[in-house]
Amino acid sequence: MALIQTALIVGGGVGGMCAAIQLRKQGVAVTLVEQNPNWAPDGAGITISGPTLRALREVGVLDQVLALGGHWNAVDICGPQGDVKMTVPIAPAIGAEGLPGAGGILRPVLADILGHATQDAGATVRLGLTFERMTQDADGVDVLFTDGTQGRFDLVIGADGVNSAVRKIVMPDFAGPKFSGQGSWRAVVPRLRENSTIYMGATTKAGMNPISATECYLFVLDKRAGMDFIPQDQWPEQLATLLAEFGGQVGDIRDALRRGEMRDAKLLYRPLAGHMIDGPWHKGRIVLLGDTVHATTPHLASGAGIAIEGALVLAEELARRHSLEGALLAYAGRHYDRARLVVTASGRMGQIEQQGGSREEHTAVMRDAQEKLRAPL
Repeated sequence: MALIQTALIVGGGVGGMCAAIQLRKQGVAVTLVEQNPNWAPDGAGITISGPTLRALREVGVLDQVLALGGHWNAVDICGPQGDVKMTVPIAPAIGAEGLPGAGGILRPVLADILGHATQDAGATVRLGLTFERMTQDADGVDVLFTDGTQGRFDLVIGADGVNSAVRKIVMPDFAGPKFSGQGSWRAVVPRLRENSTIYMGATTKAGMNPISATECYLFVLDKRAGMDFIPQDQWPEQLATLLAEFGGQVGDIRDALRRGEMRDAKLLYRPLAGHMIDGPWHKGRIVLLGDTVHATTPHLASGAGIAIEGALVLAEELARRHSLEGALLAYAGRHYDRARLVVTASGRMGQIEQQGGSREEHTAVMRDAQEKLRAPL
């Protein structure tokens, strides 16, 4: 007999949706609740590493991601004027040798692909609500939802992000994520290169990753003293100021920002915060997934990837273990090292950038982490 017959997933991000899809393959009756009534995330582009492409193949959505996104097999490292200093090939993940080294896609497009896959898998999706209260006993979890309805489930999966409400039940003493000292700027711009491109200035690093046949997303990280609120009408000028030292395409983008010509660029600013929580990641029949326990900065482009991998591992352990407690312990034990690698390596890369440290160390940390992540789950 299966360990669980019913599951509630709180949070409709990539991790929650992939968990729903994988559990439906096992015949589990899945209900997914998402507080956002539109089920549409903010965001410009998202980078999908080779290991994440491998994971999306397992979920069953890779062909759509590749068709609607962009992909590449090398990174061009350029000077501030756009002159190519070196081209670094990207090896595909082990077991995914026929796939690109990396890819990119608009975040809302990826969410739409996974959303349709979640519904096609037979999950019950309820938008515009979350839970009001959870109480559990040895046999299940009773949930009161914010619309007044109730349900009982064999397992609850908290996939509700960095500021998780489910985490407060499982880990009430956790103080919350810490600000990294950096903020992230993103904008959608025309694609002019086949490869991913990094522009190295004296004080700022900018990059462009393809997200379709015709578009890239520009990303820039800046150093900040705190998680300041920046009014949206100030974003174009602040990003333009960060790009002051660049020429070429990046300089053209800066000038267009100042002329007010990039209203369709999906400009986005976010302060970066994160955490890595020690296992176990469950309490009784309530378990945490993704950013709830391992939120990372974007330096390795693997935050969504480890959430997807976590969903795969959780579903696999639920399918092959003989006790629920054993499955949930095995999930955290098996997934912890990969998640910690992403969080700690990304954090170290951010520290080096803020301190103006060694580019050689920055590259070494990145390459070492990427090579380890190529290994199978």
